[in-house]
Amino acid sequence: MSDTYTVLHDPHGLVDAQLPLDRAPYEALVTAVLAWQDPNLTPRDYEQIALQLTGHARAVAADVQRHAAALPKNDRRGALADVILREAAGRLSQPIQGTARCAQNRARLVRALDERLDRLAAAPVDRAV
Repeated sequence: MSDTYTVLHDPHGLVDAQLPLDRAPYEALVTAVLAWQDPNLTPRDYEQIALQLTGHARAVAADVQRHAAALPKNDRRGALADVILREAAGRLSQPIQGTARCAQNRARLVRALDERLDRLAAAPVDRAV
């Protein structure tokens, strides 16, 4: 094996755009994390769960952004998506902590982004001005 590696530079997110999200495992993780009553995990375990949820949240946010960008400028769904994306960016910029609360907050964020993505993907695009 070589000690060299290649850094992928993808400023337009084209790699992610071509890969469909496998949401089922993350939906199960979100459901499990939000169902916690008094989990007894180590801080490292909470951090790892929060990292998994953060990565998925970023991928879903990118999909929401792509769907919103395809909407006409006067479409209210795009404005709502922008609000949710700003909220997500703020929450994702917070450092990950090794707590159940942090993991649950990331799970709530994933759920909100998934709901917005579902609404954008299900609604027909009205091209009338």
